[in-house]
Amino acid sequence: MQCPTCRHPESHVLESRSADLGRSVRRRRECLRCQERFTTYERIEAIPLTVIKRDGRRESFNHSKVFHGLSQACEKTTVTPKQVKLIVEDVENFLQQRNYREITSKDLGALVLERLGQLSEVAYIRFASVYGQFASIDDFSAILRLLEKRLEKRGEKPLRLRPNLPTPGP
Repeated sequence: MQCPTCRHPESHVLESRSADLGRSVRRRRECLRCQERFTTYERIEAIPLTVIKRDGRRESFNHSKVFHGLSQACEKTTVTPKQVKLIVEDVENFLQQRNYREITSKDLGALVLERLGQLSEVAYIRFASVYGQFASIDDFSAILRLLEKRLEKRGEKPLRLRPNLPTPGP
């Protein structure tokens, strides 16, 4: 490893330890020429992941883009930026561990929704409304009914889609 100070190509490893939840190795090194100490990280090169968009275009998976879209859905909810980051990392790890090379944007959105639904119903609905591209109010109502069923299975109070208002009469 080349020294960042004197550019000497040889160094001695002083210490190695696991980093980034076991996905990389952190090494403390010392240059054999100038004795400068520096840190390096070694990690396995991830398989490039391609996202197939609705119109057929292909894009490289963009961690920041998923994080940004998810963050917008989670604004003014109880979901923290750290939780958003963990969702994106979990989805990315899920795909890498299964050696995915391509995924449709629809399937990617479904993976995000699956994790988001465990944290916030409001963020779930917001994200679903953007990623789902609902054609009608019936499509949107279907996702709300699905969410209500999930809440009932978990023993939680179902959503009230509309308050119980008296119907207008003569």
